[in-house]
Amino acid sequence: MNLQALMKQAQSMQKDMMKAKNEIDQTVFVGENGFVKVEVKGTKEINKIEINNSELTSDDIEMLQDMIMIAINDAFKKVDKMTEEKLGKFTNSVPGLF
Repeated sequence: MNLQALMKQAQSMQKDMMKAKNEIDQTVFVGENGFVKVEVKGTKEINKIEINNSELTSDDIEMLQDMIMIAINDAFKKVDKMTEEKLGKFTNSVPGLF
């Protein structure tokens, strides 16, 4: 394989990677746990937190804080999973890229 063909292949791969990364960044992921629902973008920015407080008492606040944390982490795991699915094929040869 000559250098010019290798460069063309690298440019094509870079274009595909950027397209996949953009798709991930634009996707909204939802993490849920009990009374809490969290929406995050693929950039790991929180869009919305919903709390179903119809059955909560003041004693439930500590539990609610834990549930929010779990829901956010659930959404972030989904971001990571899609990132690995979409970009893993590109990053196998370059560890730590994303």
